[in-house]
Amino acid sequence: MVTPARPPFGPTAQTVPTAQTAHPTRVIVTRPDDPLAAPLVAELSREYDERYGLNDGIPSSAELSRYPAERFTAEQSGTFLLLLDAEGRTVAGGAFLREDDETVEVKRVWTHSGHRRRGLARRMMRELEAEAARRGARAMVLTTGARQPEAVGLYLSLGYAPLFDLDGDWEAVSSLRFRREL
Repeated sequence: MVTPARPPFGPTAQTVPTAQTAHPTRVIVTRPDDPLAAPLVAELSREYDERYGLNDGIPSSAELSRYPAERFTAEQSGTFLLLLDAEGRTVAGGAFLREDDETVEVKRVWTHSGHRRRGLARRMMRELEAEAARRGARAMVLTTGARQPEAVGLYLSLGYAPLFDLDGDWEAVSSLRFRREL
């Protein structure tokens, strides 16, 4: 069992065993409104707005407030994980929501811009997969945007099957959906 960098946030925060222990990091289960999640939310907001701009006059970052924080708790069959470095700083995160009895939908996968290209998104995906399997999920689905080719590459390398034509016009499709059996 790993220990948090500080006392857990709220009644749903807990630590989980990590899928890999070679890195000096901890994974904690928390919520998107935890102060430790602030770097994730801020950077994701900025990236969504830079890459996608406005949708019908609404900033793309509005997607981040689409679900209340409670949806990402075990009580509502979700989870919100943060990967902390040895000093307790948030370096990566990810979440899932229950889609149906056997499937979870991955949300909010992110790596701090200062820590990219180190395998942390891959590790976060493995942590989410392990947590989903522990909770009885048989499959994971996720959606990424057409302007996130690095995410497409990651999901393909992890064995996620595209539910769209890889050779088609990604911009015309807009949302690129993937699925992987656990």
